[in-house]
Amino acid sequence: MTVRREVLGDAHVDRAVAGTTDFTRDFQELITAYAWGEIWTRPGLDRRSRSMITLTALIARGHHEELAMHVRAALRNGLTVDELKEVLLQSAIYCGVPDANTAFRIAQRVLDEEGIS
Repeated sequence: MTVRREVLGDAHVDRAVAGTTDFTRDFQELITAYAWGEIWTRPGLDRRSRSMITLTALIARGHHEELAMHVRAALRNGLTVDELKEVLLQSAIYCGVPDANTAFRIAQRVLDEEGIS
C-alpha cells in the first residue's frame, strides 16, 4: 500500500479504497499485493522506467480511463514533461497515431489540471 500511495497519490488510493465493496475487495487486495507489492517494488527497474512502460502499455491497449492516473504517476515518479512527450511520440510509431493522439489529449488535460506547462 505504501508504494501504491507513493506512485498514485493518497487522494486516488483513498478513493479506490473508499469505493471498495464486498464484490471488489478481493480484486483491490490482489492489485495492492501483486502489482504494487510484487512488481512495482522489484529492483530491476526504477519507478521512472516502470512508468514509461506502463504509459506505453495503456496507450497500446487503449486503456484511456487509466491513462490520466498514470500520467500523474509518471510525473510523480520523476518524468519531465519533455520525457512524457517523448514517450507519447514513441508510442505514435509503435502503438498508432490515433492512440497517441488520444494520449496527448489526455496528458495535456492532466498537465493543465496540475498547472504544468
